[in-house]
This record gives sequence, C-alpha cells and structure tokens, in this order.
Amino acid sequence: MKTILEEMVSLCAKATTEPTKTELPRVLIIKGEVPKHQLAAIYEPMIGLVLQGSKTISIGTQVVHLKAGSYFVIPTEMPATGFVKQGSNGRPYLSLGIQLDQKVLLDLLKDSPTNSSNVRIGSSEFSACPATPGFLEACLRMLRLLKSPEHIPALAPAYEREILYHILIGPEGWRLRQLFQTHDKESSIHQAIQWVRQNFIDSFEIEQLANRACMGITTFHRQFKSITGLSPIQFQKQLRLLEARKLLAFSGYSVTDAALDVGYESTSQFNREYSRFFGASPARDAKKLKELVM
Repeated sequence: MKTILEEMVSLCAKATTEPTKTELPRVLIIKGEVPKHQLAAIYEPMIGLVLQGSKTISIGTQVVHLKAGSYFVIPTEMPATGFVKQGSNGRPYLSLGIQLDQKVLLDLLKDSPTNSSNVRIGSSEFSACPATPGFLEACLRMLRLLKSPEHIPALAPAYEREILYHILIGPEGWRLRQLFQTHDKESSIHQAIQWVRQNFIDSFEIEQLANRACMGITTFHRQFKSITGLSPIQFQKQLRLLEARKLLAFSGYSVTDAALDVGYESTSQFNREYSRFFGASPARDAKKLKELVM
C-alpha cells in the first residue's frame, strides 16, 4: 500500500493549495498546509482520499480524523470546517478528490449487489475509512492516465466506476445508496437540502420543510441530521456564516452589511456565532484571509 501511495503522490505533483482540476473528469488534487479555521467551505458531493499527511474535518458536532490511506464520503452539499497537517519529514499534505456524478452512480447502482456491507448498522456518524488495496489500485490506474491523456476518454469512465464500486460495497456505501436511490425518503431529504441551500437567507419553519418532504417533523429532523450531520437550522446558520465570510473577505462588506445581507437581524448575534464557528471575530478573520491571498 505504501508503494501505491508514493506513486500516486508523484502523479499529483501539479497540485496546489487550491482544489486543482486535472485532465481527468471530476478528479481534483490539493496539497499544502491550511491553518485551522481557514479551511471552511460548502463541500460538494465527493469522495476524498488522503495521500500524504492528515486531515481533520468538523461537520456539525462530529469530528473526522483522516490519515494517509483513508477516505471519507461527502454525500450531499454541506458546510464543514477543518485543517490539515503535513506528512513525515515536512512533506506537504496531499489529497485526491472525486466529485460524485449522479448519473454515473445511478447506472452503477443497477449493477451493484445489495448486501450487508451496504446496510447502515448502528451509528450514522461520519467516519474515516481505511482504503482497501483494490480501491487504491483503481485510483492509481486512474491517475496514471495523466501520463497518457489520449487514453482518458476511453478508460477514465471505467476506472471511475471501479472506484465508486469499491465505495458502494464498503462501510460508507450506504450513504451513496440512501441519497441516490430515487424512490426512498432520502431523495426527499436531498430536495429539502437543495431548497435550504438556495433559500438560506430566508427564515423557515421545520414543519414547512417536513411538509415539503412529506414527512412528520420528528422523522424529517432525524433523517436530515443523519445525512448532513446538522439540524436544518444549524445547516442554514452555517451556510449564512460561510456566505458572510466571503462578503467580508472578498467583497469589501462591513460586518453589519454582511450580517444583514445573509439574513441576520442582530449584528451582535452574528458576531457571536461567527466567532464561535471560525474561531475569530468577523473583522479579525476577514483581515487574516485578505493577508493570506495577497
């Protein structure tokens, strides 16, 4: 496994401290050391594999620790914070991200067996999963295509299916199944997540979202938190804070204007929640971000 990871690291030499697109469809690479609280974003549905160093992700009250050779599944859009650490001998953190494509997954589900390894057992908390040799070998074959890009159109789709297949039959496969099967309750939850993302500035009642999903309030709340790690209100709050951070750091907004623009009625409440989420006051955090990008 160590040899496979080392070759994968060498194939990701072009990675930067921002998610770097490759010639491979939906495959991103990223490296570098990101200070705590700087790593805060809305994650898109993806598989993240740590190749070198380690990473800590906070999703709601859950904290996931990943080391080289382990992966995590983000099944839907969700806000998260965290930080990364360098590897041994000062080697930079390096990871591979594979964005999830709903059509590819739905096609794959038709050909995948349903067995006990796909069924959620016990806790629904997010967790790091050790990568199996088969999973890593499929990822390596995919990355090797960067050395012969003329083969990407023919072979990349097959390797992508193989990678996702290993996820589906692994311990976190149920997350993908519950989200992308179109006739179950989780599909309604996914629609509710999309609605909150598009309307996070507006106030809403949980009953309103539960009715949209055709569920009782208690069931809806439980299902929503199972998928996102957050309650609907926490999910909305973190979306607001992430948007406010962008307005403060990159659009020149004042603290008051940013708070009002994302839906807060109280600037003092905004300051408290922002400081708790990002670890610094809005003004101080924005100043730090501006300095980092200069």
